[in-house]
Amino acid sequence: MQKLGKKPNSKNLDLNNCALSAADVTELASLLPFLPELEEINLSWNSCVGGTLKALTVHLRHVNLLKVLRLNNCRLTAEDVTSLGEAFEIVPQLEELDLSWNSNIGGKLSLLTKKLRKGCKIKLLKITDCNLTAKDGESLAEILNVIPNLEVLDLSINKHIGCSMKVIAQDLKNVPGLKELNLHMCGLKQDSLQGLDTALQHLAELRKLDISCNKEIGGGFKDSTAHLASLTNLEVLDLHQCCVTEEDMTVLSQVIPLLSSLQELNLSSNKNVGVSSDPLLGRLRFLPKLKSVAISNCGLHEDSFSSLAEAALHLPELEILDLSWNKCVGGNLKLLWGALKLATEIQVLRLSSCNLVAEDLALLTLLTQDGHLARLRKLDLSYNNNISDEGWVVFCQGLAVFKELSELDVSLRPSSCRDCGTWFSELLAAVTKLPALAELGMQRWVLSEPQRKRLESFNRDNKRNIRFDC
Repeated sequence: MQKLGKKPNSKNLDLNNCALSAADVTELASLLPFLPELEEINLSWNSCVGGTLKALTVHLRHVNLLKVLRLNNCRLTAEDVTSLGEAFEIVPQLEELDLSWNSNIGGKLSLLTKKLRKGCKIKLLKITDCNLTAKDGESLAEILNVIPNLEVLDLSINKHIGCSMKVIAQDLKNVPGLKELNLHMCGLKQDSLQGLDTALQHLAELRKLDISCNKEIGGGFKDSTAHLASLTNLEVLDLHQCCVTEEDMTVLSQVIPLLSSLQELNLSSNKNVGVSSDPLLGRLRFLPKLKSVAISNCGLHEDSFSSLAEAALHLPELEILDLSWNKCVGGNLKLLWGALKLATEIQVLRLSSCNLVAEDLALLTLLTQDGHLARLRKLDLSYNNNISDEGWVVFCQGLAVFKELSELDVSLRPSSCRDCGTWFSELLAAVTKLPALAELGMQRWVLSEPQRKRLESFNRDNKRNIRFDC
């Protein structure tokens, strides 16, 4: 452990990203008999682990208290998967298994799953981006009746598993305590969405549901939300980039406001959110526990933006608001005036590519001067090329009020560049008064030679660890 620059710990062996060699794995295996209290092993991001896992697994009998095993991005082979399966009998307390980013697992998952026995204690199973096949999906469905304690299932970024999602959904009833289900980018189609909805009636404990980036489910929500409204414990719902249609929006407008525990809602990259005549955004007022609302690139019109602004008045716990890539926000940020005054918890405000103008920045400055937005940590104003130099001057003069700000982005669009105006001096003066600032994005702003020298002097004289992304 000292050789690898790690602190010894009798219960946690964390060798994540340590450039382990095959010899290191063998040496590690020889240590296991001397670590009977070991509960967690993390060998993630060590590519040489692949092909050597058997040397380790045969010694796992010495650590029968093991609860957590993480093998992300280890280039596991079919032989490794087989060895891991054989080890299940000697690690009866295992609760968490993470095999993510091992593409060679695809097509071979049965080598692992057929070794699982009824009563297995696994609570967390992550197999993200493992090139899983439809056959693997069927193998996974078969083990759901032997891991009744499962609480987290992450199958994200396995584009071919959607073909077997109906089979998986049928067996989700065997894991009634499931709290997180991640199906991001799984190639789901409308019929798999219908199967999933049927399964939801058995998942009363579900806290997080992510079905984002499944473009072919668009149009399927109108027939597949009968049981979504019953998820009274759901806290996170991610539907970004799902190609929802106007008919879908009609149904979602009725269902989402019934999710009384919802804290995070992501509808980004669904253009019909903004153009739909159904008032989903206005009905967010019925979800007072919302902490994060992401509506980036939703084609908002002034009417839908106004509805959102009115609803936001009833969201006192809001911490994150992402309105990026909605051009109607520019010149209309004043509609959010009341909501931003009341949102005392807001920490992240994203307004990238919103066609903002000087008046919008002046509004933000005025809010902070009045004591609002006091907890703001991340502010994204990038890709708003229409803001005048005068607008930036006013903003930078008031910037020092954001005492907790850690990240600020004022970058220009990739296709443009612009000379940095007189506001640059105001910016540097304000930065000295922002103790938490760690990152400042200024891409495609062209600094003059004197400005560049001032920046170099600033970095040298202030001894601050600020990353200027110029």
